[in-house]
Amino acid sequence: MSKDQELRKSAYEEIEKHQSLVESDPYRLHYHIMPPVGLLNDPNGFIQFQGTYHLFYQWMPYKTDHGAKLWGHYSSEDLVHWTHEEIALTPSEWFEKNGCYSGSAIEHDGKLYAFYTGNVKDEKGNRESYQCLAVSEDGIHFDKKGPVAHLPDGYTAHFRDPKVWKQNGRWFMVIGAQTEDEKGAVALFTSENLMDWTHAGILAGAGQEPLGEFGYMFECPDLFELDGRDVLVFSPQGLEAEGMNYQNVYQAGYVTGTFDPGQETYEHGAFTELDHGFDFYAPQTTLDEKGRRLLFGWMSVPDQNEQDHPTIAYKWLHNMTLPRELTWQDGQLYQQPVQELEALRQGEAVEHQVTLNQESRSLDGVDGKAVELMLSDIDVAEGCMSVAIGGNARILYSRGQQVLTLERQSYVDGTVEKRQVEVPQLDSLRIYVDTSSIEVFANDGACVMTARFYPSVQDTGIRFSSSAAVSFYLRKWNLAKVF
Repeated sequence: MSKDQELRKSAYEEIEKHQSLVESDPYRLHYHIMPPVGLLNDPNGFIQFQGTYHLFYQWMPYKTDHGAKLWGHYSSEDLVHWTHEEIALTPSEWFEKNGCYSGSAIEHDGKLYAFYTGNVKDEKGNRESYQCLAVSEDGIHFDKKGPVAHLPDGYTAHFRDPKVWKQNGRWFMVIGAQTEDEKGAVALFTSENLMDWTHAGILAGAGQEPLGEFGYMFECPDLFELDGRDVLVFSPQGLEAEGMNYQNVYQAGYVTGTFDPGQETYEHGAFTELDHGFDFYAPQTTLDEKGRRLLFGWMSVPDQNEQDHPTIAYKWLHNMTLPRELTWQDGQLYQQPVQELEALRQGEAVEHQVTLNQESRSLDGVDGKAVELMLSDIDVAEGCMSVAIGGNARILYSRGQQVLTLERQSYVDGTVEKRQVEVPQLDSLRIYVDTSSIEVFANDGACVMTARFYPSVQDTGIRFSSSAAVSFYLRKWNLAKVF
């Protein structure tokens, strides 16, 4: 039996061994992508290939911790219902023996080309990294071609997460990197044939303007055009908190500017966080056949109390965000749940025209573990309003402070913790609750806040409160279970 066959066999045995325990977890999600067992992290190779959406992911099936990752694989025809496919890649070769790390996928000549980082460590823990290629004709079975891009001078071996695209007849690749002086960077490579790659320099980096001092590592870069702007998404590590910004251990965000493929340069502006909640990292986008720029993020953050999640007792950890569509409006990036998610709605909406005045109350038919809430025509003339979910999470808007807050009861020590963002005026809220996750889209996606939370299993309540006169129109749907 080959090493690849051994790894696949043992992974499938882990699924079978723990399936009943995993599925008995009351915090198992209803409509978010999760691992069948073990740990899930970064979205990889997100693509629509031959009409089918494919989302690969970093997967450690043997434990609920990090290690020599495989590429797990889900496919979907509609971004709502997902099939767990065969394992795509295992760390079976010398150039990836300590993990098939994150990467991306493109379609070329009718085939799916998956680029990923091969992680290698010696007995002393010294690291090597290789940017590798695997090719598939059906999107399921892959033929590994081995390393195609090697570590250039000037960088440490923290060099990973290739994202590839074609522009002006040439292929480009951005890679998350750390320079030898331990500053985060996005490295640029070019190729004529997808097999031979040339280092073209640093596209954006810490220690350079306009970022300045900006951490010691950039992960998961993604450069794409959106409504006439070139957007670079990446996940910096090593930022210090600044007021309400950068409150998580690591961040994920974007800069915008102009990429010149001929000069191989990128002029850009300041960094903006993509999500202001507790749990969002390593996002990846793709352009689908409808011309939409779609995004998945990992609903967690590395090194952020990962081993304290209660799902570990049930042999699984972490999940993806909902798929989101990106648009550029009013000088900023907007994120909205893809329209296909409306198919999750069961039955007619429960509707209420709500007026509150220094009170807290629940509403008939508005409760549940897996629901969508839409609050529109929000009028908070003064004071504050809040939406409490399951006695554990709360969305709070203060008119006076012009701040939107997401609170949750910590799953580490039970204290109340919060994330905040400035919102001058709150007009609408769209809230997706899924047993142990919450995604909040404010003002049609101008501001997004994402978190895992763990309410009492019996508490399905949703309460609305205000400190002064507040009004809004509410629609609520129960959402179907697809996992």
